[in-house]
Amino acid sequence: QVQLVESGGGLVQAGGSLRLSCAASGRTFSSYAMGWFRQAPGKQRELVAAITSGGSTHYADSVKGRFTISRDNAKNTVYLQMNSLKPEDTAVYYCAAKYYSGTYYYTAPYQYAYWGQGTQVTVSS
Repeated sequence: QVQLVESGGGLVQAGGSLRLSCAASGRTFSSYAMGWFRQAPGKQRELVAAITSGGSTHYADSVKGRFTISRDNAKNTVYLQMNSLKPEDTAVYYCAAKYYSGTYYYTAPYQYAYWGQGTQVTVSS
């Protein structure tokens, strides 16, 4: 089992940047596939970015070229660097984990077993 704690959200102007962090408990973090999801009011939770245990990445089309997901297994932490933020990026951002050390990345919320509490990101125009 793993527990996830997100941090780094906040209020930023359009065009600005934020870096979200997700700290995981446990000693097998390197064996988990990780994902960042977001959910805006009245909308479904959607994948933003995913990273395999080996570091391969996948991005939603809406954030490609602006967001970067990375992981530091020594620190049990996954990051989401968000640049060129837009008002439509406003949402609660969630970190998620799935115990899987293969090369496949997961894109659907139901595929992840563990979730953080979420952190609010608000982008003003």
